[in-house]
Amino acid sequence: MSDVLSFFRKRDDGVELFVRLTPRSSKDAIEGVEQAADERCHLAARVRAVPEKGEANAALERLLAAEFGIPKKSIKVVAGATSRLKTIRITGNTGELARLMAELARR
Repeated sequence: MSDVLSFFRKRDDGVELFVRLTPRSSKDAIEGVEQAADERCHLAARVRAVPEKGEANAALERLLAAEFGIPKKSIKVVAGATSRLKTIRITGNTGELARLMAELARR
């Protein structure tokens, strides 16, 4: 089994987070860390927004900002803009962000 903490990776300027997003959900929520059939881990998230004109991506950025208590401008979808599997870059203190990710994985 893959290491559950592999749903993110550290960078010099923060972290990159791997997310599987479900748009058009009944609620905005972070579901927790999941493992795919290929054994890669990702954070499962749901948003009410539709996947049109970047609305679901923007909703995901807002959700993560609220979850981690960081400014939305620090969060950006950098890969997978039109896919359910996304890479999110969060800029800030790498150690603090890694600690937040580890706490999230323990839920």
